Amino acid sequence: MNAKNNEAKKVIPITAVEPDVQMVSLYAAHKKIYPKSVTGVFSNWRWIMVWVTQIIFYGLPWLEWGQRQAVLFDLSVRRFYIFGLVLYPQDFIYLTGLMIIAALSLFLFTAVAGRLWCGYACPQTVYTEIFLWIEKKLEGDRSARIRRDEGPMTAETFARKAGKQFLWIAFAFWTGFTFVGYFVPMREMAGAFLGGQLAAWEFFWVFFYAFATYGNAGFMREQVCLHMCPYARFQSAMFDKDTLIVTYDEERGEPRGARSKKADPAKLNLGSCVDCGLCVQVCPTGIDIRNGLQYQCIGCGACADVCDTVMDKVGYARGLVKYSTENAMANKWTPKQTLRHVLRPRILVYTSILLGIVLAIFVSLAMRTPFKVDVVRDRGVMARVVDAGKTENVYRLQVMNATEADQRYRISVTGLPGLTITSEDTVSVKSTEANTVPVRVQAPFEVAKPGSHEIHFEIESLDSPGKLREKSTFMIPQ
Repeated sequence: MNAKNNEAKKVIPITAVEPDVQMVSLYAAHKKIYPKSVTGVFSNWRWIMVWVTQIIFYGLPWLEWGQRQAVLFDLSVRRFYIFGLVLYPQDFIYLTGLMIIAALSLFLFTAVAGRLWCGYACPQTVYTEIFLWIEKKLEGDRSARIRRDEGPMTAETFARKAGKQFLWIAFAFWTGFTFVGYFVPMREMAGAFLGGQLAAWEFFWVFFYAFATYGNAGFMREQVCLHMCPYARFQSAMFDKDTLIVTYDEERGEPRGARSKKADPAKLNLGSCVDCGLCVQVCPTGIDIRNGLQYQCIGCGACADVCDTVMDKVGYARGLVKYSTENAMANKWTPKQTLRHVLRPRILVYTSILLGIVLAIFVSLAMRTPFKVDVVRDRGVMARVVDAGKTENVYRLQVMNATEADQRYRISVTGLPGLTITSEDTVSVKSTEANTVPVRVQAPFEVAKPGSHEIHFEIESLDSPGKLREKSTFMIPQ
């Protein structure tokens, strides 16, 4: 019995049973990407977009319009200032229209030229470009950064990395401070910060946005595009064979291989690709464009820039990697033919709808009455019969002045014979404020049957063009 137990307790090596079994991890280890610096047409456009977007982002909160901040979404008083325009929560329809415009613009740009937004204007791309620039200035280009990371931690390496981290953190906090400055008056917040009196919630959002900028642009970088952003996954639904994408001319480039500058590729049975691997080294997501279109490609054109540089050095024609379409590559279209097919019915429909919505919003804003009125029957005062045999109802009118000047408004009422306002019929409202006033309305007792009757208040601005008509009810007791 003991012998059997001892035999059962023997450990049998796995290799003895399954010699071919291999342990396979379901998760690939993350490999740090070191994008190489590149210059060219598309790189220049990326930096132009960096400058344009950041000048707008960092500059707007400091820009004044009259006696206030030009662009301010003041949540404390629920007013949104956009230059000369003042919007209230009741103007939510304009925010909806703006979101629709943004979505349709994304569809349009993607259908025309793929991930233009991702490659040139997305905040993740823009801030990653800025953080990489800081990193390159302090730690060197790709090869120098790799050597520093793989080598020992010397005093120089530590100093450079510490300096990089300091600049990253400072830039991230400045970005967070600017972001909060769109919701709190920037100059007031700057004074409170210097005086050590910044509110807790303001400090939290400055820190939160700074942390997000620091983490996304400094560390996660391409991981945000590959795994966190949903756009990479559903972009293929907006692509077709006439969408401009970064494309490798496989027919011209293959078979690839190294050769001397003076060698004739035809005699070596080689294509134009010299297999230098620079297109992979400059890619911010680390893909090889020669493997075809991949969802990781953000369409930045860095591989096209560096490939054109290599083609210039070896004396070959540019355009081995370029923006083109699947149909253009298959049919060998000229650039004019390609662009003609890019402007296809789908694009024209998107453009027409987008222009129509933009035009409708601008017309609506131009025709928008610069004040708003809410009419509510006073629930604390019942309909009653007063002196001279008249029925009286009391209402509360809230008049919101959406202009930046004091305004006066005249109130009148229609709907029943003999209907009159017995209280003050003129109300004054200060700029960008609201004023609630009680309004007493009387009508002859026998003017109508007992019950509720529809009436209309007309409010007209005395200092600027504009008139509103609001519906309410007049109660006649039995």
